[in-house]
Amino acid sequence: MRNRVNKPAPFWPLDPAVTFLNHGSFGRCPRPVLEFQRALQDRLERQPIQFLVRELEGLLDEARGALARFVGAAPDDLVFVPNATAGVNTVLRSLRFEPGDEILLTNHEYNACRNAAEFAAQRAGARVVVAEVPFPLESAETLVEAVLGRVSRRTRLVLLDHVTSPTGLVFPVERWVGELAARGIDTLVDGAHGPGMVPLQLDQLGAAYYTGNCHKWLCAPKTAAFLHVRRDRQSAVRPLVISHGANSPRTDRSRFLLEFGWPGTFDPTACLSVPEAIRCVSARVPGGWPEVMRRNRDLALAGRRLLCDALHIRPPCPEAMIGALAAVPLPDAPAGELTVAPLFLEPLQDRLLAEAGIEVPVIPWPARPKRLLRISAQLYNSRADYEQLAQALPAALRRNGGIV
Repeated sequence: MRNRVNKPAPFWPLDPAVTFLNHGSFGRCPRPVLEFQRALQDRLERQPIQFLVRELEGLLDEARGALARFVGAAPDDLVFVPNATAGVNTVLRSLRFEPGDEILLTNHEYNACRNAAEFAAQRAGARVVVAEVPFPLESAETLVEAVLGRVSRRTRLVLLDHVTSPTGLVFPVERWVGELAARGIDTLVDGAHGPGMVPLQLDQLGAAYYTGNCHKWLCAPKTAAFLHVRRDRQSAVRPLVISHGANSPRTDRSRFLLEFGWPGTFDPTACLSVPEAIRCVSARVPGGWPEVMRRNRDLALAGRRLLCDALHIRPPCPEAMIGALAAVPLPDAPAGELTVAPLFLEPLQDRLLAEAGIEVPVIPWPARPKRLLRISAQLYNSRADYEQLAQALPAALRRNGGIV
């Protein structure tokens, strides 16, 4: 009888039948981090009172400390939230808008967060103002002026992506935050894609509010995200769920931490796994996180070049505006094609998966029939993945009714 050799489990729990080019939508958590989270869940269930009542606050403090070091912030200015959409909602629901106030955002803003802004504005008699940023575009200066040109004396808050979801642009938030602050206007940065894709120094950035996901480019488990609030704005920000912290008599920590630290019974293990995700992904390459970010960006740019060649188009934006996401315009969707698709799902996306085994998002933007194809790059991807897509895409478009 032959001796069995136990091979180590792969780092990434990948489906071998699928070329996955959509890390940007929901991320992908490495197997060691999932195992770390499951061990925490087992520990919680063995003695819930010990874990949730006696130990959790200290464990959350440690996790916030590790995350704060990664994003360049003070731990006491940062709290965990389930996702960046919740972070945006938290700020918008906390602020008091008056009739006639304006919330400024761009046409690249993530739809869920734009809906949150519309809700907050309608409730207060305020209004949402949209700065139209073109895509394709020639330079970052175009979009800087597009936003600043829509600022008015009624602008109360500017909601800006750090990295746009549909178009994959890295916005110049540092410049915007500074120029808006000089005009007395606060900025809420939707950094859903920021942590782990681009270097962050939130204290230096100085935005009043910044929210980012940990489940995307940091590769933590789902429902791990954070909200960073500048110290002078924390007293006004309340969690979406009001719980025991609202009337706590404690004085050893801020009301901000007390309220967000306990929203009711929940599974905190995704947030507690964030430091392990930071450590595990950093250890995958000799250069740590700077090398992870550099490699992913280089791969996204290489993939974009392959797709532009296959589609016979010019790159739609300067390379300096690309991180680990890149979007390219596609031919218009055919007339009569299904116009109401499930969330994040378009017919061409289904076709590429069914015919070529490639999972990559096709995004109607700015509105159908216009559409984009967006690629992601993570450590499990290689140039061959994008070569496969560049080869399959023209044929899939022809069968989908597009023209290449």
